[in-house]
Amino acid sequence: MAPHVSPGKSWEGVFGGLAATAILAILFALWLPLNLVGGITLVLVTAVVTLASVLGDLLESMLKRYRNIKDSSQLLPGHGGVLDRIDSLTAAIPLFALFYVEVLVQVFAQVPPL
Repeated sequence: MAPHVSPGKSWEGVFGGLAATAILAILFALWLPLNLVGGITLVLVTAVVTLASVLGDLLESMLKRYRNIKDSSQLLPGHGGVLDRIDSLTAAIPLFALFYVEVLVQVFAQVPPL
């Protein structure tokens, strides 16, 4: 995917992650039950947030390569450091929070109580 930045990342992994999160979003939409527009909205928001998490992971890898650092800390030896554990979250959580407040609250408001 980006061999100079993170040689272990692959397009297969990105598509696998997108497929897994899409399936979870569809199952959640069926469980709620959301209407068609709500379900599609949830799947689209999920896909965008998933892609943002991939970009967050690549950004952190790029910063480590630029600084010629193997691990971002020694707190978790062998795992690349704490930043490697949360790099995708640092990009995905703010975006998900924005989507939740601006989009998903209206979608979930249409769901009848369970």
